[in-house]
Amino acid sequence: MDTIYALASARGKAGVAVVRISGPLAFWTVEKLTGSVPKVRHASLRTLRDDQGNILDKALVICFEIDASFTGEQSAELQLHGSIAIVKSVLETLSKLDGLRMAEAGEFTRRALENERLDLAQVEGLADLIESETEAQRKQAMRVLSGALGDKASGWRTSLIRAAALIEATIDFADEEVPVDVSPEVLELMAGVMLELEAEVSGVRISERIREGFEVAIVGPPNVGKSTLLNALAGREAAITSEVAGTTRDVIEVRMDLVGLPVTLLDTAGLRDTTDIVETVGIARAKERAEVADLRVILIPFAGAAPEIAPKDGDLVVIGKDDTGIESDLSVSGQSGQGVDTLVALISERLSSMASGASTATRERHRISMLTALSTLDSAKNEVLMGADRAELAAEDMRAAIRALDALVGRVDVENLLDEIFSSFCIGK
Repeated sequence: MDTIYALASARGKAGVAVVRISGPLAFWTVEKLTGSVPKVRHASLRTLRDDQGNILDKALVICFEIDASFTGEQSAELQLHGSIAIVKSVLETLSKLDGLRMAEAGEFTRRALENERLDLAQVEGLADLIESETEAQRKQAMRVLSGALGDKASGWRTSLIRAAALIEATIDFADEEVPVDVSPEVLELMAGVMLELEAEVSGVRISERIREGFEVAIVGPPNVGKSTLLNALAGREAAITSEVAGTTRDVIEVRMDLVGLPVTLLDTAGLRDTTDIVETVGIARAKERAEVADLRVILIPFAGAAPEIAPKDGDLVVIGKDDTGIESDLSVSGQSGQGVDTLVALISERLSSMASGASTATRERHRISMLTALSTLDSAKNEVLMGADRAELAAEDMRAAIRALDALVGRVDVENLLDEIFSSFCIGK
């Protein structure tokens, strides 16, 4: 296997830059640069030199033996001064050493997967952690990276292997009298796994929203204060405001962090009947985005006015352009700021309640694997209930369920996914 290297920290000027080296020649490379190999897993201040003996930098060098590193192979880290020129010189020196090459995107993490330092779900958790922008995203990614989903899958797999072994025993002793009816234990084991899988599947959508962001659509008729409210919530002039009806023609999106949750606010075109072709398209888009949004803030011009769209459970119907706050307890003015804090608190409460239903599984791939396992387990249960003469079919269905759970954590049938997953990683990770 090649020895690979790359800058593992962000590019550009910084206090410290980290160059990572991994592979069978990692320690040899450190010796070429510093003259000797430091004690493993101990930071040592060393002078780095190029092939001509010229000093490149004074750096902290840390070496990791096989099975004690991130990649599961011999590796080293060079903690350099974060000068662009220093990093360039060190990388150029490494490129001249025989047996070394620049790492590809995500290659360090891919090696960690191949060496069983991480399972595939943990790799996805690491990718999410790198991309996390809010506290909720960080916590969710850390939970997956710590192996929570893999631990659950391992528990399910253990239960199903036990159930399959009991069924296999009835097949092996089909011509003899089996002393105990195994079907009650088999059904109990399957029922426990199916119950947990159903709970996980039901929370995947919310987990995805935490990863990608909740959408909150602000909707209502023209000139009810939607764009002004968006600007007040965003804390900047994100949308053009005007007294002219129909100013907003398209959906305007603003990304923000709300109580640790990633939220995209949507300012939409005013809902009304119009002959303007462009405005008609904007209104159609507004209705489409409002329909699929996680929460709708429906503005109305005055108390008792009919909302332009039918509210769903959890939606907020709010009086807009109410500078005084006397219209209603639930009224706002983006211009004066009246009621904005109350509205933010209500939105936060609604979204936090949704987020509490998140599962450990976070991706559509996870959901599909679990649904496949559920489907085959349901078939296996029916076969068990039909009697011992259907044992072979029940056993095959359980094996299919186990394969689906193996795919969940990357044990089987995921080679075609790896290139896509690792392409999202930066070089050096």
